[in-house]
Amino acid sequence: MNKYDSPVNVLPVVSDSQSGDATAETHSETQSGNEFVALTDAKIMMIDDEPSTIEILQLFLQDSGYKHFIKTSESAAAFGIVLQERPDVVLLDLMMPDVSGFEILLQLRADKILKHVPVIVLTSSTDSNTKLKALELGANDFLAKPVDASELALRLRNTLAAKAYQDRLAFYDPLTGLHNRRTFMDHVDWALSNAKRDLKSCAILQINLDRFKQVNDTLGPRVGDALLKEVAAKLEACVRACDFLTQSGSESFRGSLSRVGGDEFTVLLVDIVHEDDAAHVARRIIGVMGQQFNPEGHESFISASIGIAVYPNDGDETNTLIKHANVAVSVAKKRGGNTCEFYAKNINKRSADRLDLANQLRKALDHDELRLYYQPKIDIRTGQIFGAEALMRWENPSRGLVSPGVFIPMAEDMGIIDALGEWAMRIACNQSKVWQLAGLGKLRIAVNVSGQQLYHGKIVSTVRNILDSTGLNPQYLELELTESLMMNNVEENITTLNQLKEMGVSLAIDDFGTGYSSLSYLTSFPVDVLKIDRSFVKDLPGQTNDRAIVTAIVAMARSLNLSIVAEGIENKDQLAFLVDLGCECYQGFLFGKAVPAAQFIAMLTSKKFVPESLATNVLLA
Repeated sequence: MNKYDSPVNVLPVVSDSQSGDATAETHSETQSGNEFVALTDAKIMMIDDEPSTIEILQLFLQDSGYKHFIKTSESAAAFGIVLQERPDVVLLDLMMPDVSGFEILLQLRADKILKHVPVIVLTSSTDSNTKLKALELGANDFLAKPVDASELALRLRNTLAAKAYQDRLAFYDPLTGLHNRRTFMDHVDWALSNAKRDLKSCAILQINLDRFKQVNDTLGPRVGDALLKEVAAKLEACVRACDFLTQSGSESFRGSLSRVGGDEFTVLLVDIVHEDDAAHVARRIIGVMGQQFNPEGHESFISASIGIAVYPNDGDETNTLIKHANVAVSVAKKRGGNTCEFYAKNINKRSADRLDLANQLRKALDHDELRLYYQPKIDIRTGQIFGAEALMRWENPSRGLVSPGVFIPMAEDMGIIDALGEWAMRIACNQSKVWQLAGLGKLRIAVNVSGQQLYHGKIVSTVRNILDSTGLNPQYLELELTESLMMNNVEENITTLNQLKEMGVSLAIDDFGTGYSSLSYLTSFPVDVLKIDRSFVKDLPGQTNDRAIVTAIVAMARSLNLSIVAEGIENKDQLAFLVDLGCECYQGFLFGKAVPAAQFIAMLTSKKFVPESLATNVLLA
């Protein structure tokens, strides 16, 4: 597709083969060689009530190499034609019957889409007031009638060159040279207008790169920018090749590419016949993204998730169609990426429901809707509760108890997990102190720490402030961090954990065995406890692989002088296996679920819990 064959005929300063930051070009460059040739592809509209004048102007301009003309001598219809055709420049006669050039100029400058279209007015008047009035209404330049061919060519070239430079800044992404979000939105408006008029379909493909953040964070923003340029070039080549035949082979459709955000690209497909045509393009793009990239000499592999929304089935307005494409790409990402998904109304309902829930979560802390539940940790040797894990619960007024598996990731996405985590730690430490003062035992309370709490650099001061304000001895606070969390920014994490350890706080690795930790690094972390993830426990003792993994974890923990807590113990057979291994502690439904503080007190005052069939084993352990 010719890059000027678009609803807004922006005139780029550089040729198709050029890339990079377009803001570096100058006006002088626009007038040389290839750039001037590109300007002659501009779409020129001529409005004059004298057809003979229009014919003369066209002959002059054809001699200068211009090829694309829109002409009308009907001034009353002129504005509608401009709105439909979107010319790059308008040559406008001022003195016309029915509707004057002044009125047309006023209409253009009042329209949000057409207000920046350059207008060169033509007039035989020598009255300075006439020219001044035209300038006040927004005319860009003048030509006196009768028009001189050389002057016409020069003024038109300069006007288009200035427009090209301004368009490059306003309508193109400076990094990749692709259309930007503003242009993309305008293209969708135009495509929907035409599709409604011609009873055709169009589609939006929202393209999000998978794992781009990992490349950018690991190799730096310069390499990240280089990768985005490579991606843009490959996508542009793919979309140009996507002036596809439809699946039926009967007609063709066109695609235009934009970069609308950091690692977000879009393709607008017009004149498609079947929804399968959009999927065909998406699959080709996914194939292109599967190729090797070499930004700044770094071998990189990424993939893409693509969401597809089709007019008219998925919406008949620009905002709706884009929103639905975004919903679809979110589903594609949740399914692992490197795939495409069509929008479906049921996923939009889920998306709207999630947005409503997120809005409610933002107010949950202020509205006192959050609670802490406590799941007991049992010492296998004594059968007594020696500690508890504090777990957040959300009692939503309209939805009831919301699963932490739903609202914790949501809080992380919203950037409010720091506040929730600090609240939970303060309540847990205060509750532990209250229990101690009531003579219910000196329990160690474990609190989960999120990645954002750790990475934002406030965790040390937060813990210190909470311990000071609650008066809890640090030895009775345990911080649980996931294995994968600790393996990000390892050196910084070791420093932070050592500072926490120096306070006297205990540290535990949660969900151990599910991440990708290095044993050499594991010995550098100042941790006290390994928690075996429930995924390895649920099928014990029958599952051979899980038995081998749990046995190896327990043996490793012993060699490193670390305590072991097994999560998710639900039956006596699981517990018996752990007793035989010499595991010291467990938590799970076999003893009890996480409960509010009042119910936890009842557990503390109950008899110790060791199944009778295990009593001998426990005493000998």
